[in-house]
Amino acid sequence: MKLHARSVSILLTALCLAGAAAHAESVALAGMLGSKALLVVDGSAPKSVAAGETHQGVKVISTSGDQAIIEQSGKRMTLRVGEAPVSMGGGGGAKGTRIVLTAGSGGHFMTAGQINGKAVQFMVDTGATSIAMSSVDAERAGINYKSGQPVNMSTANGMAQGYRVKLASVRISDVEVYDVDAVVTPQAMPFMLLGNSYLTRFQMTRDNDQMTLVKRY
Repeated sequence: MKLHARSVSILLTALCLAGAAAHAESVALAGMLGSKALLVVDGSAPKSVAAGETHQGVKVISTSGDQAIIEQSGKRMTLRVGEAPVSMGGGGGAKGTRIVLTAGSGGHFMTAGQINGKAVQFMVDTGATSIAMSSVDAERAGINYKSGQPVNMSTANGMAQGYRVKLASVRISDVEVYDVDAVVTPQAMPFMLLGNSYLTRFQMTRDNDQMTLVKRY
């Protein structure tokens, strides 16, 4: 009987933990794949989810054009492509100090984030001096990069003019950092690079395929 009670207790604990893990704190719409929504839940890699399907506790109710209606725990919200992630939890503002990232299948650490409140997709690059992005991504994020400092940059087509800018805020999950250096290049890039102008604000540790960033004070 004691063994049975203990087993039930363990089962209930596991169910509670699973329920907690399934409760998303933030959700963003990275894009649309046909009629499927590309959801970014808690900074994870985008996942295509059709209407009626659920991903990490977030259910897609419907999709239309560049927007999707989602639901979690009875709470419905409308997401639009390119807008900042919406908060699904009760955490409020960006006051966190710890970011945990998991490597993707290619070994790269990808994460959704925000620059000046605009949704973006980062790839961690410890070899990059600063955050780096293409001019197309900068325009999409609403960055007036041409008012920045002109710099000469080496591209696949030779030397070209880029710009050095200061980002008012960079946020990943519920952790926000201010006045971050970045460079904007005319060369196309598959993602924005999350370089050392952001990473050095944190104590960084890596354990196999998991990277943990703890904000310095």
